[in-house]
Amino acid sequence: MPKSAQPALTNAEKQQRYREKQRQSGKKELRGYLTPEALSCYQEIVGKTDWNDSQILSNAIRLMYAAHKLGQVGLLNSWLNEHQR
Repeated sequence: MPKSAQPALTNAEKQQRYREKQRQSGKKELRGYLTPEALSCYQEIVGKTDWNDSQILSNAIRLMYAAHKLGQVGLLNSWLNEHQR
């Protein structure tokens, strides 16, 4: 069995290549920690939509942007507070 000319990539190298491909396609990586309230909302969204983390984050940002443009962020925030979400 002949050996390949290049050594196998490590997991870190594979992750770096993946991230670079995502950047080249115009995507940006964002990370954060969820509060217990946000985590329960996240779990409910996953259960109803089967979206992955990336889709949830992208859609959440797009929805908040739309709410901002329509002047409805205060309304959404008050609903979240009233419903303890």
